[in-house]
Amino acid sequence: MALFDLSLDELREYRSASAEPADFDAFWTKTLQETREHDLDARFEPVETGLKTVQVYDVTFAGFGGHPVKGWLTVPTSTDGPLPTVVEFIGYGGGRALAHTHLLWASAGFAHFVMDTRGQGSAWGGGGETPDPVGSAPAFPGFMTRGVDEPENYYYRRVFTDGVRAVEAARSHPLTDASRTAAVGSSQGGGITLAVGGLVPDLVAVAPDVPFLCDFPRATRLTDRDPYREIGNYLKTHRGRTERVMRTLSYFDGVHFAARGRAPALFSAALEDQTCPPSTVFAAFNAWAHEDKTIEVYEFNDHEGGGPYQEAVKLRWLPARF
Repeated sequence: MALFDLSLDELREYRSASAEPADFDAFWTKTLQETREHDLDARFEPVETGLKTVQVYDVTFAGFGGHPVKGWLTVPTSTDGPLPTVVEFIGYGGGRALAHTHLLWASAGFAHFVMDTRGQGSAWGGGGETPDPVGSAPAFPGFMTRGVDEPENYYYRRVFTDGVRAVEAARSHPLTDASRTAAVGSSQGGGITLAVGGLVPDLVAVAPDVPFLCDFPRATRLTDRDPYREIGNYLKTHRGRTERVMRTLSYFDGVHFAARGRAPALFSAALEDQTCPPSTVFAAFNAWAHEDKTIEVYEFNDHEGGGPYQEAVKLRWLPARF
């Protein structure tokens, strides 16, 4: 796919037209307060994986509504003290998979916590183990329109809250250094990273790659590729609900979380990306509030973005922030 979005010069100046709800902060403050009424109940069970250089823990913690959420914590076997910690979120449709598929960050000397995504883990990779026990009003197949009738019911209210609790769970383990915690993720994982970066005030860094869930008003009208197209298909059937749906989505727009970002940030964007169009990524990057921010641009890549090249960039960038 050739370039289809704004030019790079235009992207660097682009600002989203997404309207921030007046009660955005109150909505998320109440959501997190209600969630924290449930004990975090973070449990770490050592598991035998056959891996010799890392120790893996099977994690369960209480996410939104006190619902159990799974994860992996992986640490180098040579460690005996608190480590800087990387909390990672997964792309759309994936799950935490098998423990041996997450070795990069522990191999670099960090503690690594990967969060399973509730209700997902059946589209690619090694699967997931976290159900979403909350029902849904009529929705288009996928996750983008589940509960989209009201912000309180929306699927990503639960997922973003799980993400905040994942940071809290990771920080509760004695081998992690709570004062040195970063959040990373690609695509949907990048969108969750933005939300967590806006809701957790004391992260030392965030690294969202080709992030999803940004600039909904533009994304839903610019690309016909899933998952954004799920919203269009829903509105194609439920005529006349556009304003109501866009109001719900505004509470979950990465642009508004970015405006609250208080940590150094490393973004990436791909200029041929039709899944997460580059203008939607730049909308969040340009809104990111912390002055220490940079974006890697991959001119001839689609949604794979920088892939291993971006991993190499992060391996150079992140240690300096810790």
